[in-house]
Formats: sequence, C-alpha cells, structure tokens
Amino acid sequence: MPGLGHKTEQLLWSQGCHSWDHFLASPSGYRLGGASHTLTESVLRGSVGALDQLDGKFFADAFNECDLWRVWPDFRPKTVYLDIETDGGQSPDSITMVGLYDGDQFTCLVKGQDLDQYPEVIAQYQMVVTFYGSGFDLPVLRRAFPHAAVPRLHLDLCHTLKRLGFKGGLKKIEKQLGLDRGQELDGLTGWDAVRLWREYQRGRDESLERLIAYNREDVVNLEHLAQVAFDRSRGLLLAESGLAPGTF
Repeated sequence: MPGLGHKTEQLLWSQGCHSWDHFLASPSGYRLGGASHTLTESVLRGSVGALDQLDGKFFADAFNECDLWRVWPDFRPKTVYLDIETDGGQSPDSITMVGLYDGDQFTCLVKGQDLDQYPEVIAQYQMVVTFYGSGFDLPVLRRAFPHAAVPRLHLDLCHTLKRLGFKGGLKKIEKQLGLDRGQELDGLTGWDAVRLWREYQRGRDESLERLIAYNREDVVNLEHLAQVAFDRSRGLLLAESGLAPGTF
C-alpha cells in the first residue's frame, strides 16, 4: 500500500482492523497515519481482485522481498519448488537437470532427455520457492532459457530463514529441523551431484538414478522449510506487535 508501512499496519491492528474485509467495510473508520484513505481503499480493492485471480505479478510488484513469506499460503496451489543441478559451471550449457515439485508431483527434467520442456513446465506456476535461487538457480536458468515465463513471485528461503536466525546451507538447516534424507543420500553435496553426472556420462545409469533422488529431496524438503519459514515469521511478527497467535 502506498504510504502504508509496518508501523501503520500495526496501528490498524491496534484498532481491530485485522483483515481486508474489516477495512473495506468501513474505509474511513480507521486511522492511517499519513496514508490516503481513498488511495488505500482503491489499491486494496485491486488487491482483492488480484488475489482472486492469483495474479503473481501484481503481488511481486507490491511486496518487498522480506515480506514475501506472507504471500505463500494463498499462492500455494500455484507454487513450484525448484532446484537445479549443474556440471560444476554456471553457463547456459552447465545445467544437467531441473527438479520441480508442486506439493504433489515431482518432475525432473534431464539434459539430453527432456530439459527443453522447462519453459512449458515453469509457465504453469505463479510462485517459485528456492534456496538461494536468487543467487544461482534462477540466473543460470534465465541465461539458458531467456524467453521462459518464470514466475515473478520468488520466495528465496535462504534469505528468509537467515532472518529467522538459521545459519548454514540447505542440508545443515534440514538437520536442524530434523529432516532425514536416509542413509543412501545423507551427506551428499553439490560436488557429489557433479560427480554423479560425470559417472552417468561414462555409462553408469545408477548414478543418474541416485542424482535424481538427491535432487528430489532438495525440492520436496523446500515445502517443509517454506512452512517453517511462514509459521515462524508470522509468530515473530505477531509477538513483536503484542498480538496473540489466534488474532488472525
């Protein structure tokens, strides 16, 4: 909302305005600090329509990166969890596979098989969730598929979890949260992914199977981490505002 930040949001909460419906039922009935009541009502009605349509671009433009965790529950039906593997490089030709998980089905697009289907698959979604995808996965994919319609809404859990006090990479945070990859995959790293791909190129099909299983764990576990990030971010926000968890 133009002119409406976190302090004004908390001001609204203190007045009992806990939802869009509350405000729209009485737009002039709440104090907004220096924000415009007319503009706030107009943008909010546009937000209602955009949410009904699950318009990811609208909310990507409206939200700061640090607040994107708020969007995730409503866009969950149109969210994909994504992770790529490479041969060790960052060039467009370095991608060996793209793993995608929609909360129900895991899809792995493999170089030399069906990797070229990535633009068609990614276009189905409005939100993408990664772990450090803003620094690696998405830039590499953009170079490889410059015309792909990548979702504008991007929740990078690396940054979100870091703000919550978690330290380390994906595997370390998984262990902190009690996620177990099983004996076959426990301890594998990104460099192992490079090694497994090279073994597959030399004719070891079982190495590809293990690499796909490794990638699957990466993307499937992102959904659990997204839930943790949302729950803890929400709890922290309410605690800082002095509100009970059941307020909303």
